[in-house]
Amino acid sequence: MSPTTIFAPASTAAAAIFDLSTLVIGVTAVIFSCVCALLIYAVVVFRKRPDDDGSEPAQVYGSNQVEIAWTVIPVLIVVALFLASARVVTGVQNADRPAGTVDVIAIGHQFWWEYRYPRLGVVTANELHVPVSEPAQPTPTFITLLSADTDHSFWIPRLGGKTDLIPNRVNRTWIDPYEAGLYLGQCAQYCGTQHAKMLLRVYVDSKEVFDSWVRQQREPARQQADVAEGRRVFLTTACINCHAVSGTVATGQFGPDLTHLMSRDTIASGIAPNTVENLRTSIRDPEALEPGSRMPAM
Repeated sequence: MSPTTIFAPASTAAAAIFDLSTLVIGVTAVIFSCVCALLIYAVVVFRKRPDDDGSEPAQVYGSNQVEIAWTVIPVLIVVALFLASARVVTGVQNADRPAGTVDVIAIGHQFWWEYRYPRLGVVTANELHVPVSEPAQPTPTFITLLSADTDHSFWIPRLGGKTDLIPNRVNRTWIDPYEAGLYLGQCAQYCGTQHAKMLLRVYVDSKEVFDSWVRQQREPARQQADVAEGRRVFLTTACINCHAVSGTVATGQFGPDLTHLMSRDTIASGIAPNTVENLRTSIRDPEALEPGSRMPAM
């Protein structure tokens, strides 16, 4: 499992942000060290001595050299950091879209994530699957960010910077992870009671595994005789007003798409393993797992 850290970038955008952060931290660390050294020097050298007669020390006025130095040097530092930041921001925002780009629409809800792959015909929730981007065959994932209710923020530290999801506004970001694995993130904008548990899980798959996942997600829901009673209950109650299951009369869009629910490792936006016990709990008392959940107890 990938740690939530910015110090181990695994994509181009995250690496650029990390390099910029290292530069800024290095420059500010030098400035901090110089200021501390001057303070210590002043405290030690100009401390009050036993033979001090209390008279005012010699005053220095109008030193053009000193005034120019403490004006020009900070300006140059700020300009240099501004240009470095502008270069990274421009590079991230104006990235090229190669032929193999994967398009995803991410919609933030209170308190879960909806993912739509318009060109692949896939709809899922809470667990984002993307292909690994190899240098010989770049396969970046461009993500359109929308909000269904309030402000959210999409942030996977190892894959890129924060980008907000704002109602009635379209924002965009992209990732090109070059290492397969699971990457964790977090909604980084307070969005209500359950904000702290609105997690992000990004599965970076090899091309073969990703293609297999897409094929499986395109399939309609299975019909199994041993769960026929549960299917009848689901399709004859209010569940279908909010949830969708392909191939059935359930076409709700207010809650997560449940067509391939059991192919997911977690439920409740990644806070609980996808087990029978947790599913039963989430249906009987949704607030037990997600305080503030808008799903009624069924």
